[in-house]
Amino acid sequence: MLTLHPERHDPLAAEFCARFLSRTSAPRYVLGRNSYAASIAKCVEIDGFIDDFTHDTGFLGKPILKMDQVPRGSLVVSAVIFVVPLTALANLTSHGLLGLDYFKFKNYSGLPLPDIGFLTDSREDIETHLPIYQSLHERMEDAESRRVLEHLLNFRYSGDLTHMLGFENAQDRQYFEGFLDLQPGDVFVDAGGFDGQTTADFIRNCPDYGAVHLFEPDLANLALARSNLSLQRDIHFHALGLAESNKTLRFSSGGGSASMVSETGDVIISVAAIDNVVAEPVSLIKMDIEGAEGAALTGARAHILQDHPKLAICCYHKFDDLWKIPEQVLAMRDDYSVYLRHYTEGLHETVVYFIPRG
Repeated sequence: MLTLHPERHDPLAAEFCARFLSRTSAPRYVLGRNSYAASIAKCVEIDGFIDDFTHDTGFLGKPILKMDQVPRGSLVVSAVIFVVPLTALANLTSHGLLGLDYFKFKNYSGLPLPDIGFLTDSREDIETHLPIYQSLHERMEDAESRRVLEHLLNFRYSGDLTHMLGFENAQDRQYFEGFLDLQPGDVFVDAGGFDGQTTADFIRNCPDYGAVHLFEPDLANLALARSNLSLQRDIHFHALGLAESNKTLRFSSGGGSASMVSETGDVIISVAAIDNVVAEPVSLIKMDIEGAEGAALTGARAHILQDHPKLAICCYHKFDDLWKIPEQVLAMRDDYSVYLRHYTEGLHETVVYFIPRG
């Protein structure tokens, strides 16, 4: 039974915020440099920012320090949100610093700080679609999938990071769980191939593969993937994004993993349906395409119906993909076992897997 736990009052967080807002408190810093960090600095006269991964010395008129340069006993709000928020807090503690995450600081400080839109939308979605989430919880194939779903929903619902205890940044093993049961001759569709790393991981796990179809619309990323995979055989590189049909769309480029289709994109790209590009039967489809997964699944309908491939689909780019993607796939074919795994300590990198039954 799926159980939701609203955030409980945290007197230590309230005390931290009172101290942080006091003009006579210990030195005050913000960990990280993003829009959330900047919003704190606009509301509070902080002593500086902490960033161990830059050579810059200043940000928004404040000094940037390495963590080991910050005076012990300083108060630090962590603006690390999406990948390693728990590790960030643990690092502060290990350096003798008093830390609080942005989620709780926003709730207890009373400052006009920006919401994390994904959490706000998720909370409303969970309240509206709780029966659907309950059904999904019951449909999950194993206890670990049910645990992942329950903890993710509680984190999204409450913003309380304690629900993420036990998770870790494990992106090195993303997509290739043991239950995929890769077989010689498997044909892999890498949707959102980026620099080719996921395809390299597939080849390492399935050296006797049949072929790979790598889709990547960002030409700089595609060139990097070609270079990184230049010694591998039977790889078909497609300079295409994916959708439900063949057309052109605007695309925000930049060479990074977060390149995406966007109405304000700086380039025009061609997108296609997998069904219109890949003629041979496929065994495994992986999708990490920044929110276009639903459209791309529609464009792979024929392959899903005819080939019954294994699927590894990212379901965190949109707040409601966590239930909409399973609903979409199972409406095509109900004879899948459904697994869920999460590969960071924060909001990013949730993958739903569909494994053919029988």
